[in-house]
Amino acid sequence: MQAGDIKRRNKSTLIGLIAILLWSSIVGLIRGVSESFGATGGAALIYSVASGLLLLTVGFPKVREFPRRYVIWGSLLFVSYELCLSLSIGYAQSGRQAIEVGMVNYLWPTFTMLSAILFNKQKSNLLIVPGFLLSIVGICWVLGGGQGLDLPGMVDNVQANPLSYGLAFTGAVIWAAYCTVTNRIAGGKNGITLFFMLTALVLWGKYLAMGGEAMTLSLHAFIYLAMAASAMGFGYAAWNVGILHGNVTILAGASYFIPVLSAALAATLLHAPLSLSFWQGASMVCAGSILCWLATRGPRPKTRLSSQS
Repeated sequence: MQAGDIKRRNKSTLIGLIAILLWSSIVGLIRGVSESFGATGGAALIYSVASGLLLLTVGFPKVREFPRRYVIWGSLLFVSYELCLSLSIGYAQSGRQAIEVGMVNYLWPTFTMLSAILFNKQKSNLLIVPGFLLSIVGICWVLGGGQGLDLPGMVDNVQANPLSYGLAFTGAVIWAAYCTVTNRIAGGKNGITLFFMLTALVLWGKYLAMGGEAMTLSLHAFIYLAMAASAMGFGYAAWNVGILHGNVTILAGASYFIPVLSAALAATLLHAPLSLSFWQGASMVCAGSILCWLATRGPRPKTRLSSQS
């Protein structure tokens, strides 16, 4: 790889890391918007405003130059994921549950790492196993409520709102597929503006089909809407650059730290205090991310020396 290519890849990776910071605020902001505009109406407004921001900054892509497979699969997977994400948070019964649903959605970095290993031939070592297991246990710890790892309590918690938790889990799987597929078939193209516009259209279609939802208009609601749309639009624009041109392994590993940042911001925005066991579970997810990152690092001198002994 030439110096110019390395510089471009590092820059793209940095842009992808910025996306992670923006995404950390999304759970709290989406929930705040849905409380005023409804789950579907709020999501439709967020993606509509975000589409406008992307048109002004990224511009509308030349779709005819895109690989057909990327347009089809990219659109299908992206729109499906966004519906799962926004509606799972919007349908949550409380601020605390919205944060828990967001944590379930954050299984996508785990699934993305596994997809990179299975389908993109990303090299790894056995650390991927404890890393994956620790992340999963961390999520279970969070869903167990104040008791920590409590399987009956976790089941009861999920059964209280299976739609939200189910959408969040499905979204995690879909987003991992999107990251893996896009990296292979996009051909360096960026269809994020198109995908956002399609998501907005689907959500407005759902909103109209439902007969509309009651919306509460206020300055507070519009501020949340502007913040959510900005974080969403600019976050995904930056992430798309990262996964298309940056180091996907680094981005997937760093994204494991989103749960702690997201939970802290959401707890503040939604005035939803979190228990010690919640933070313990979130910390396990982050610890698992470090193990997964170590598992996918390239060979090091120490490894070569040990192989010679």
